[in-house]
Amino acid sequence: MKANTLLAAAVAATIAAGAGYWFGQRGHTPQTASAAPEPTKQRKVLYYRNPMGLPDTSPVPKKDPMGMDYVPVYEGEDSAAASASGQVRISTEKVQKLGVRTELASMRTLGQAVRAVGRVEPDERHVHVISPKFEGYVERLHVNVTGQPVARGQPLFEVYSPELVAAQREYAIAMQGTQAMAGAGAEAQAGMKQLAESALARLRNWDLPPEHLAALVKNGEPRRTVTFRSPVGGIVTEKKAVQGMRFMPGEMLYQVTDLSAVWVVAEVNEQDLGSVRSGAAAAVRINAYPDKALQGRVTYVYPTLKAETRTVPVRIELPNPGGLLKPGMFAQVELQAGARTQVLAVPDSAVIDSGTRRIVLVDKGEGRFEPREVKTGARGDNFVQVLEGVKEGERVVVAANFLIDAESNLKAAVSGLGPAASPAPAAPTAVGHKASGTVEAVDAKAGTVTLNHGPVPTLKWPAMTMEFKVANSGLLAHLQPKAKVNVEFVERGAGEWVITSVQH
Repeated sequence: MKANTLLAAAVAATIAAGAGYWFGQRGHTPQTASAAPEPTKQRKVLYYRNPMGLPDTSPVPKKDPMGMDYVPVYEGEDSAAASASGQVRISTEKVQKLGVRTELASMRTLGQAVRAVGRVEPDERHVHVISPKFEGYVERLHVNVTGQPVARGQPLFEVYSPELVAAQREYAIAMQGTQAMAGAGAEAQAGMKQLAESALARLRNWDLPPEHLAALVKNGEPRRTVTFRSPVGGIVTEKKAVQGMRFMPGEMLYQVTDLSAVWVVAEVNEQDLGSVRSGAAAAVRINAYPDKALQGRVTYVYPTLKAETRTVPVRIELPNPGGLLKPGMFAQVELQAGARTQVLAVPDSAVIDSGTRRIVLVDKGEGRFEPREVKTGARGDNFVQVLEGVKEGERVVVAANFLIDAESNLKAAVSGLGPAASPAPAAPTAVGHKASGTVEAVDAKAGTVTLNHGPVPTLKWPAMTMEFKVANSGLLAHLQPKAKVNVEFVERGAGEWVITSVQH
């Protein structure tokens, strides 16, 4: 009996020791956990902000009049933090939802297309006029219609001139006298020979055909008529000769134009003239052939400006195979202009222009965006030169700029760029401009309002009447015709002004 009692006591002691050890381990667990790193703390929500960037906050979750959830602002994302660091902070998830896209600021040659209207004109160097240098009559026409194509050397018309016949006879008599005085003295022969040469020179000065003169010298027989031939191959663009008509010296009878090459004279606006230079490539489209793009180059920029249209003519030379281009046709011209050297440039969508300053958002990584004031220069197709504010290789935001503006308190960060930045307010405010005025008209379907407002000092605008869009349909209830209101607005896109707040 005593042995059983001792065995039971030993088992009890063993169980008690095991239980004490187990409870001791449980009691020791908090001390071990306190020594290990603490788990990630859940971020604290400071308040909820309007999703459209309106100056409206809520301490609890809510929806705006359009049914959109208010955006939570966490600790560390408020305006004070942004202003202190000079950066805009947005969570990575929100950056992805906003569709933020960035591109590198890089060196590039800015291309700029200058568009102008023009007309097809004949090459002035290939226009030839046939006008006899003596008086006479049109005896016969070989080409009797305007627009007829002619080949080089093709007969155009024949003329009869009493003056020409008399000059030929004088030469023939002088030649006969020279032959008759072959046995006379040298002085007499020289005089007669000089008379014949003078008569022949007179005929040459009248631009008689070489074959006509050769026949006269050979045979010594004057011809009654003289045939005029086309000096070039081309088109008869003007014909004034009529069979039997009398003409005077220098009177134009035919005009023949070689249209194998033509000019396109484009009227370039005065403000675009500085970027157009000789040698620039030009694409020409003719209304008659919309599927054909003709390539040429600027060969001359005229030195005069047309005061009526404030344009300067620019000449482009084009080949004209097949004669498709007709003088007088209208043309659409696109000139490639711009700087020939590479400059630091960013996409034009990266620049937020408030009217008083130009801002670029530089991506610093991990949802951080630094607003920089930049100085811009020349503009090209979809790119703008940056003179100051951004370095080569930095990434700039080219898409969702306005959404970043609405998602964050950009105004607080941008205020640090000024010479005298004011302290950022505790609650976020919309980035925009203020104006007071009278509502002229409201288009609820289009979501627009016409406002006759006073001066806007932040944009240096005078008083004017203009159309605004509204950030949401709920604002239209406060914008009734003839109502006097105070509004705050932002520029969502180029020339697109959006009212974000209305007060009476």
